[in-house]
Parts: sequence; C-alpha cells; structure tokens
Amino acid sequence: MTGRIRNYYAGGNTAKGFYSLFDSALKGLEKLYILKGGPGTGKSTLMKSVGETFTDQNMNIEYLHCASDNGSIDGVILTDYKIGIVDGTAPHVIEPKAPGVIEEYINLGVAWDSEKLSLHKEDILALNKKISDTYETAYDTFAASLRAHDEIEDVYISNMDFTKANELTEELTGRIFGQKQLEKEPTIRHRFLGAATPNGAEDFIQNLTEDIDKRFFIKGRAGSGKSTMLKKIAAAGESKGFDVEVYHCGFDPNSLDMLIIREQSIAIFDSTAPHEYFPDRDKDEIVDMYGRCIKPGTDETYAKEIERTTKAYKNKMKEAISYLSEVKSLRDELESYYIGAVDFSIVNEIRDDLIDKIQKWIAR
Repeated sequence: MTGRIRNYYAGGNTAKGFYSLFDSALKGLEKLYILKGGPGTGKSTLMKSVGETFTDQNMNIEYLHCASDNGSIDGVILTDYKIGIVDGTAPHVIEPKAPGVIEEYINLGVAWDSEKLSLHKEDILALNKKISDTYETAYDTFAASLRAHDEIEDVYISNMDFTKANELTEELTGRIFGQKQLEKEPTIRHRFLGAATPNGAEDFIQNLTEDIDKRFFIKGRAGSGKSTMLKKIAAAGESKGFDVEVYHCGFDPNSLDMLIIREQSIAIFDSTAPHEYFPDRDKDEIVDMYGRCIKPGTDETYAKEIERTTKAYKNKMKEAISYLSEVKSLRDELESYYIGAVDFSIVNEIRDDLIDKIQKWIAR
C-alpha cells in the first residue's frame, strides 16, 4: 500500500507572464527545504526520489509540476507532516519567512565542477539570453491570444441574463454548503489545475477529484460567467468557514477554473476546452451556463464573428506553445553543459542526507 498522490501546478506560463502561486501552495509548512543549483543538477530527480521514498511508506504527498518541462516537478510536499521541498531557482524564487527555523537552503552547486563549466561560459550566457527572450515572445503571444479570447467573451457577455446567472450561483451555493456554518478560520489554497506546457495544455482535474463524491461540470462559452460564479462560490465558502482549494486558469490567472471543498466532498469546475470532461460517475452533474444564462440563438446570430475570433485565439495559442517547446529545447541544451560537469554521486549523498533529515523531523 502506498500513500495518496495529488498533482497540480504552483506556477504557470500565462498571458500575464510567469505567474506564481507558490506562496499559497507552500503556506503553513513547518519545514521547507529550498534547493539551489543550476539547470541539470538533479533538483527534480531528487524531489521525485524523496516523494517516492515517502509514498512507499504510506505517506500522502503533493507534486508541484513544472509548466516548462512536462517531465519535471518544481516541488513536493509531505502533507501529513507539513514538510516541503521546492526548487528555489528563477523564475520561482522563494522568499524565506524564518530562515534556519522553517526554511533551509540546500545547495546542489557543490556537486559541479566550476572549471568544466567555465569552459562553456559564452555558450551558457548566450543560451540564457535566448531562453529569456523566447519566454518573453511566448508571453507576448499568449497575451495576444487572450485579447482574441476577450473578443469572444464580449459576444456572450452582451447576451447574458445576469439575473439568471445570479440565481444559478445562489442555487449552487445552497446545494454545496446548505445552511452549514463552520466555526473556524478557513484555509484557502490558490493553485493551478493545469498549465500551458511545451506539450500543449495539460491538467490534473481527474487526479485532484478522484476521491471527490460530487462533481459539477460547468459547460458554457467564453464569457458565460463560469469564473465569476466560481469566485462567488469561493467567497461564500470562505465566509462560512470552509477550506477551499481555488484553482486558477493556467492561461488567464485572473480567472478561476475549479473549486474543491473537501469538507463537503464537492468539486465544481469549468469543463470546457482545453480541459473538457464529461460525467462518468453516478453523482456527476452538468451545469449548463449557456442554456441557463445566455440568450437563445446567440451562437447562430454571431457565428461568423465567433468563428473569426476563435480562429485567431487558437492560432495564437498554438504559436505560443511552439515558443514554449523552443524554450524546452534550449533548456535541454543548457542542461547538457551542467550535467557534464556534475558529480551525481554527491547529489545522491545530498538526497540521502535530506531523506534522513526528514525522517528525523517526522520521528521527533
């Protein structure tokens, strides 16, 4: 028997640039190990190894995945013991709250041969510059895609019945929380359920909701009020003392894609592309925002305008993903210089020492 694993993102490549929710994801930890070291020094591999060690001991963990590399993670949290390990290098630099007390730095740079690296100084500097420039191009392209997406939203917003949208929100809020009021300070966690990655859009909805009893699948168009409804339900849950997991949109972090209220075993999420799912459990239920809140015939009336803006949005998204893929290739090239200069036996010693520290912390 192994522990439960949950997967999500704490940072994303978005239309607003790189957007970090690490502060929220790591909030409340009693011990946090911050890994330092260049690309290719084994940070992700080390964290995965630690995660596997403790899930094999039947401990529950969370993996914070990397939006820029589908095969890497940015962090791992042992949730039962409030212990975390995180990659503390750019772009997700972690500011310690109590250095030496809560946070402890681990420098993997001690495992590399600086003389070997210095032989490739100019190549490394050039690659770093190209990576930075390509990221900026990707973010600019995501922003252009968001502008096209906003045009699609304008069509539906102008044809929305806001009274019906508010009625639906109140109805769902009542079904989710009932008349319950919990007399405690709620914990609100902000995360990403998915991300734009070098391999395209990825999400962890199924993993995050696998043990949830009741799931609401919100269907609708861009601008049909899905995110606004989720924000209102989240606020209601917080006011009633419920812990709420708030999952932001990996494309537009100002929008929400999902809420999970584990105390009620309920999830409600935007179930449209690129994270479109359909009910496959007895208690799953569709919430049709278009049918309930949008003027009938809107799709047909504005078909040409919707087709034009949707095409522009999808084309820009595809272009932006291609830049992320280019960044991944450049990062792989950069990592090759570090991999060739790292003594991984030292990294393994650091990993074993870290596992020992965590085991002692747990047993104290």
